[in-house]
Amino acid sequence: MCRWLAYAGSPIGLDQILLRPEHSLLTQSRHARESTFEVNADGFGIGWYTDRPTPGVYHDTRPAWNDRNLASLAAHTRSHLFFGHIRAAVGSMVVRSNCHPFRHDRWLFQHNGAIGDFGKIKKRLDMQISPQLYAEKQGQTDTETMFLLSLTFGLMDDPQGGICRMIETVEEARREEGVEEAFRMTIATSDGETIYAARYASHDAQPSLYHNAPGAVLEATDGERIELPADGKLILSEPLDDLPGHWEEVPETSWLKVSAGVAESSSLF
Repeated sequence: MCRWLAYAGSPIGLDQILLRPEHSLLTQSRHARESTFEVNADGFGIGWYTDRPTPGVYHDTRPAWNDRNLASLAAHTRSHLFFGHIRAAVGSMVVRSNCHPFRHDRWLFQHNGAIGDFGKIKKRLDMQISPQLYAEKQGQTDTETMFLLSLTFGLMDDPQGGICRMIETVEEARREEGVEEAFRMTIATSDGETIYAARYASHDAQPSLYHNAPGAVLEATDGERIELPADGKLILSEPLDDLPGHWEEVPETSWLKVSAGVAESSSLF
């Protein structure tokens, strides 16, 4: 499974979150602790918002630890809201068009998990994407299909409703096609102002998801401490350090709404 994180708060250098912490996303690309796969080396991506109307994105198929451009870009970019994702491919090619986060207009979307036996229901799901959105489809992943379905079902006007309708559509297809493998996911999506996240599984264990506790100070690889802005909030697949009290697990089958300084959790359905 993949690993991801999302940050919202006062502007901060991307490297402070993506690269410097003791158990950073870069470290997780080699040694993930709470993933099915310890190594996540099938590409990576970042997406970030500035004062421009749409977010910037950077993807590559190399392992995150082997991209010198990532270190330079992250060290020289500040943002109030950004995503980071490292990929462990499950049944799809290692190409840039399959790397997260995906972008549509102002919206970003990233995912950890998988639609079990996706190939069996892929055509059925793709046929329910609006023609205008389907024309934007570039890759073969279940994630991109989930994103385009969510947009079709009104994600931009009602984020929770769009995500829930997407889940219900996938579950209906699984039932009618007799798919037994689990549908497991954590997702994050954003319009540049708010991060929306969800944790879900049809059955079996739900993928891990956490957010930072108030006042958390991150342990860096060089032994220094990284102070988050007072309003800085993180949602992530696994903690960035081992210090007690820094992280709170997101409950199973939950919906999380995060903006600068505020994280609101509720039932997904």
